[in-house]
Amino acid sequence: MSTPSLNSTRHALPTDAEAERSLYRKLTWRLIPFFCLCYFSAYLDRVNVGIAKLQMLDALKFSDAVYGLGAGLFFVGYILFEVPSNLILQKVGAKFWIARIMLTWGVLSGLTMFVKTPGQFYVLRFLLGIAEAGFLPGVLLYLTNWFPDARRGRIIALFMMGLPLSSLVGGPLSGWIVTVFDGMHGLQGWQWLFGLEALPSIVLGVLVFFYLPNSADTAKFLDNDERARLKLDLAGESHGGKSHRLRDAFTDPKVWALGLIDLCVLLGTYAISFWMPTIIHDSGVKSALTIGLLTAIPNALAVVMMLVNGASSDRLRERRWHIVVPFACTAFGLIASTFFSGNTAATVILLSIANAGVAAAMPVVWALPSTFLRGTAAAAGIAFACSIANLGGFASTYLIGWMKEWTHSMTAGLVTFGVCMLFGCLLVLAMPKRIVNR
Repeated sequence: MSTPSLNSTRHALPTDAEAERSLYRKLTWRLIPFFCLCYFSAYLDRVNVGIAKLQMLDALKFSDAVYGLGAGLFFVGYILFEVPSNLILQKVGAKFWIARIMLTWGVLSGLTMFVKTPGQFYVLRFLLGIAEAGFLPGVLLYLTNWFPDARRGRIIALFMMGLPLSSLVGGPLSGWIVTVFDGMHGLQGWQWLFGLEALPSIVLGVLVFFYLPNSADTAKFLDNDERARLKLDLAGESHGGKSHRLRDAFTDPKVWALGLIDLCVLLGTYAISFWMPTIIHDSGVKSALTIGLLTAIPNALAVVMMLVNGASSDRLRERRWHIVVPFACTAFGLIASTFFSGNTAATVILLSIANAGVAAAMPVVWALPSTFLRGTAAAAGIAFACSIANLGGFASTYLIGWMKEWTHSMTAGLVTFGVCMLFGCLLVLAMPKRIVNR
């Protein structure tokens, strides 16, 4: 029996635009809010240490350098296990592996409430990085099996909205927990913070196993026509010049460039996320609850700009300038904030500009890998680029802590990372538009 051709199968399906819109609307509502919630939980467990720091350092007699190293060691574990984790996900399926990731990071984050010494803090942060390794690249890889290139900027923006939302909601929530629960049952507020905010990750880890389909073939919420349309849309994309081999993930200059570009993203992201409470505190605000509420402002703007920029990038089929302009805004916000360190209002406004810029660029950056990678190369390439990028996570936590202790100011670190964002603009413009503007 002969196999029907791609064109003949396509003609057998309904071709109206409404059927296509209905399919991707269904996929979006089924997958993206859930992944957004998972990313919200992951990022909350990763950065709540920024609010905990305001109380934890005094309680445990830790220095800023100890905090910076501990926060940064997360990224060492993350970097080392990023590629192996994503390759395992491709072998065993997203359902099992993402569930495993979420359960282990939830447990380890909760155990941080029992830390007493710098060594214990270092070990748990390192293990938390190992546990979470593979989540972001794994989800990004998974989404390539459900959404074509031309739709991916907006989809990734919706998924990554969990990041600024975790700070938007998590900042005030964390400040409230630290303040209200302090002293309850003999535990300090920072201990309650780690314990309570670990619970959503554990619950979601269990739900992943029952909720997430491994592929379109096992997706019971799709009918046969929808399943066939999705397969044809993905199969019909141009694969010209796209790499499939594992070694291409490590030798393709575009993967290295992508990793360096995202390194700039994470330099800006974590410099703001981990140190925003401290910067606002140094501007004159002393209440942990007030600091938590003020951190919501930059993150509210980040949510909006992430969605706007991702949708605009898809609509115009343009990627490079949708990264360069936000990068430039982040550089301006970081550098300019050093001139207003004693003014709370100006500090919050400039951090809002910086945070909105780096958040807006993030989904567009992660729409790039699928434009030149496929198959095993995509699994390893996305993870390898994430590994390179997360060097920025380590640098932005440890180096700012070290510079602050050495100079007694945040200025040197913020200016340094602002300059790095400008360097990122040059890297993006060096990417050929014929490859990335899809």
